[in-house]
Amino acid sequence: MRTRPSLALLALLGAMSAASAETPGDGVPKDVVPATPRTIKVAPLKDLPTPYTPGAIGAVPGPSSKTPDVAFGAYQRGQYATAFREATKRIEADPKDAAGMTLVGELYNQGLGVRQDPVKAAEWYRLAAAQGDAHAMAALGLMAIDGRGGPKDPKAGRAWLEQAAAKGDVTASYNLGLLLLGTGAPADLARAASLFEKAAQGEIGAAQHNIGVLYLQGRGVPKDASKAADWFRRAADNGDLAGEVEFAILLFNGTGLPKDEVRAARYFTHAASRGNAIAQNRLSRLFAVGRGVQKNLVEAAAWNLAASAQGLTDAWLDQTLTGLSAEERSRAEKLAADRAGGN
Repeated sequence: MRTRPSLALLALLGAMSAASAETPGDGVPKDVVPATPRTIKVAPLKDLPTPYTPGAIGAVPGPSSKTPDVAFGAYQRGQYATAFREATKRIEADPKDAAGMTLVGELYNQGLGVRQDPVKAAEWYRLAAAQGDAHAMAALGLMAIDGRGGPKDPKAGRAWLEQAAAKGDVTASYNLGLLLLGTGAPADLARAASLFEKAAQGEIGAAQHNIGVLYLQGRGVPKDASKAADWFRRAADNGDLAGEVEFAILLFNGTGLPKDEVRAARYFTHAASRGNAIAQNRLSRLFAVGRGVQKNLVEAAAWNLAASAQGLTDAWLDQTLTGLSAEERSRAEKLAADRAGGN
């Protein structure tokens, strides 16, 4: 199982509680799909791609773009012992091979093909960083902040992240943005937004979600719902679950882009099937009133049960679904159980 350095940072996350919607006389909520309250909460660092994660943005493939990188290729195929052997052979031939050093550091850091050893990982990262490798600098930053492979040193960790971000490492930009977000200073908030946007341009889904939230709130950047919607869409395309839910909400309500309830329902369905409680709640509401999907109270009850099991209750849905027959409720319970088992 892969391991990553972890630390508690202030991150932008949508609150996992449904907003209460005003209900007019016809019994249907005025806001069928309310927005999610957005607060700043303490959360662990996201498991972002490492420099040598297969398909990672910005990975350095080897000493020359014209030379096949046998070590990196072996890493991508999961042949970690071969990757270690080939990388060390390269370093013996070229003591300044920064990409090879970073790969060896990553293998020691994760314990792939070799015994896991954070101290050795940090040593190899430092050798690579001395050669100007931005990915190694980013890794050293996280390790220093987390106290992994050496004493905990947030100041040194931030300095490493600053150097890596200045060299264009997008994951360093994202993590440095998270650090700055926690200070509360307006200047740091504006810089955090700038760093998130750089990471977002590098197709980091979590950064795309975060800059979208800032544009939606007008924090650190001018308020712009259209830009927020675009960033949430890109986050969804990159598999970011929070971004997918936010985009579906804006799409359903026509905030920052043309309203499209059917398309929004598809995004909610995908996010709900991935286990997101907010998406499950909103999809349940759509099935309950027949918006974007055909009305189906059994489906509504099933998704409401799924969201409720995660602590997201909805009094309006509970009341709306009280008229289900015993057979319909049994079907809904089975659907909810089957979906929970599939996650």
